[in-house]
Amino acid sequence: MFDLSVISPILLWTAIAIYAASFVAFAVDLAHRSQATADAKTERAAEPVGAGVGGRSASSSTIGVTDEPAQRRFVMARIGTSLMTLAWVFHLAATVTRGIDAGRVPWANLYEFAMLGTLLIVAVFLVVLTRIDLRYLGTFITGLVVILLGLSTTNFYVEVTPLMDPLKSIWLIIHVFVASLGTAFFALSFALSVTQLMQSRRERLLREGSTKTGPRFLSTFPSAERLESLSYRFAIIGFILWTFTLIAGSIWAYYAWSRYWGFDVKETWTFVIWVIYAGYIHARATRGWRGNPSAWLSIVGFAAVMFNFTIVNVFFKGLHAYSGLS
Repeated sequence: MFDLSVISPILLWTAIAIYAASFVAFAVDLAHRSQATADAKTERAAEPVGAGVGGRSASSSTIGVTDEPAQRRFVMARIGTSLMTLAWVFHLAATVTRGIDAGRVPWANLYEFAMLGTLLIVAVFLVVLTRIDLRYLGTFITGLVVILLGLSTTNFYVEVTPLMDPLKSIWLIIHVFVASLGTAFFALSFALSVTQLMQSRRERLLREGSTKTGPRFLSTFPSAERLESLSYRFAIIGFILWTFTLIAGSIWAYYAWSRYWGFDVKETWTFVIWVIYAGYIHARATRGWRGNPSAWLSIVGFAAVMFNFTIVNVFFKGLHAYSGLS
């Protein structure tokens, strides 16, 4: 018989290695985008004044996505996406074999949470790619996954152990999975918000006539307004899932400890995250609070999610101390 306790980590480290290769491919893609931007700028500079497409001047498209680079096929981005898909298959196999070895769903401790959460981040990203071209976020997403998986595998790995009594519930399957799925959407919103801040700075410098506008590959990205809109949409989906997480957690708490809410550290931080994203969505939808302040609030929200996942799970003791670490 195969020893799944050995096979699962091997599959996971293989996935991490392929994710790292995907990161390199996406990084090379950004370099190619920068070169494409430089080439397009050189070609425009060589054109006679007023000889732009359709009678426009060569400087008519300066903010947001320039026409020429956007039309190019960035081969390395496609390679990076293919490698990411392959890595996700190994990642899924590692998660499934862990579950088979444990004889339960593979998300009952911090190491397994990390496996599931990063698996869903990549899954959501790949599914969204079928509808919206977000390959320019490939470096960001693969880098995040490599860091989270690498740190979790080296610091949080534990052998398979029987479930604690409070975890022996159908709500373990529902609550944790939905929370992890919500985190995946928050991660995409976070990546877009960071990119939005970079693009917003570039657009401001262009309006001011500055010759130094930051990384040249940003000219192949959507405008800051478009990035903000996408970030907002993903945050709404994540917020809906996080709301269900709070409700499901309260129901589970009632069956486990005979009370819906007890201000346990984990419960409190889960509510804090909900409040941050509720404030973000409300401020943008009703108060028109947009631009950089909106992006920063999205970033703060995801920072709170990561704090809840790492610091709260490892260093704070409470009824939710299920990290599996001694």
